[in-house]
Amino acid sequence: MSFTLDERLSAPLMDPAAEAGYAEHPPRMGFFTDTSVCIGCKACEVACKEWNAIPEGGLDLTGMSYDNSVGLGASTWRHVAFVEQATPNRDAVDLGMPSVPQGALQDDRELRWLMASDVCKHCTHAACLDVCPTGSLFRTEFGTVVVQEDICNGCGYCVPACPYGVIDLRPGDGRAWKCTLCYDRLGAGLEPACAKACPTDSIQYGPLDELRDRAAERVDALHEAGAEQARLYGHDPADGVGGDGAFFLLLDEPEVYGLPPDPVVTTRDLPAMWRRAAVAAAGTVAAVAAAFLGCRR
Repeated sequence: MSFTLDERLSAPLMDPAAEAGYAEHPPRMGFFTDTSVCIGCKACEVACKEWNAIPEGGLDLTGMSYDNSVGLGASTWRHVAFVEQATPNRDAVDLGMPSVPQGALQDDRELRWLMASDVCKHCTHAACLDVCPTGSLFRTEFGTVVVQEDICNGCGYCVPACPYGVIDLRPGDGRAWKCTLCYDRLGAGLEPACAKACPTDSIQYGPLDELRDRAAERVDALHEAGAEQARLYGHDPADGVGGDGAFFLLLDEPEVYGLPPDPVVTTRDLPAMWRRAAVAAAGTVAAVAAAFLGCRR
């Protein structure tokens, strides 16, 4: 079964595993990361590195608060962001978030921490899959996207294709690496290492449709508690990537967390481009043939 790009992006509950050719498969699995209960402990980062044998990616002070890993990359598959933000006192108190005393700031605000564990989004329509020339990137039966490093030739096409800037080439290795959603653990009936290690259930793993329902209820609860800016990010199947397999509850605009506000499939124009190229090629061949026949007369 195959789908056009418009069908992929408009389908209310797209099944990427079925699109990839799995006739029978488990329900689509994914992550729901509730940043409102993240305490910035970095247990997810450590568990990810330990289970997947990911090399150290930098321990120097970065000047970015307590964030030593800076962002996602070939050697950082889970990244905990620390955002310091001045906010009205009520918000910090109501949410029970870490803050400094009012007197520490010049106005009637407190400094709150917005902490969030970022990860590969395992897009419903993944542009990295479209551009990989070797088949190194593939869709699993769980609907996730995995890199087979032994097939990767290091071309790097997938790096600019990712609308989130997740995938990267590892220095000294040359191949592409990113989160696999612990594909080896999923096959054994285990949850991913990061979710297993999270002490507050900020990172939740399970069937994606169940996670979406749970996330909607959580947002409603936060709104009732006065956290009016609470919102979901990456959950909508009608967005520019057809929805994400890893989505988030945020307490502010996506840009505050370093996330693109309106991500789109970077390869969305490829079908039209190929059609135009085919028409142009056919026209060129016809023109050459006509010129050749004209010369022979």
